[in-house]
Amino acid sequence: MPFVLVVRMRVREGEEEKAIVLMRELAAQTRQEPGNELYIPCRDPEDPRSFIFFEQYADKAAFEAHGASEHFQRLAVNGLWGLLDGDRERTFFETL
Repeated sequence: MPFVLVVRMRVREGEEEKAIVLMRELAAQTRQEPGNELYIPCRDPEDPRSFIFFEQYADKAAFEAHGASEHFQRLAVNGLWGLLDGDRERTFFETL
């Protein structure tokens, strides 16, 4: 069953462009993963510091493989997360 995740995050003021560069590279790398079905970073046009990711994986194992990937560790854990203003919010879903 497909595994769906929505991630909400806010970056610190002045870090928006750096975050976008990391998000674009992360999206490009993630879309190459065999279990990834959808990976779309989005920016709120009313609040340029607010972002969401729509993610869909073939199953939970594919999601876990994504989290363990070199590019996720480098670009998200050791890059993007250091730019956040507060914690990221993750919500998990299953497709109907």
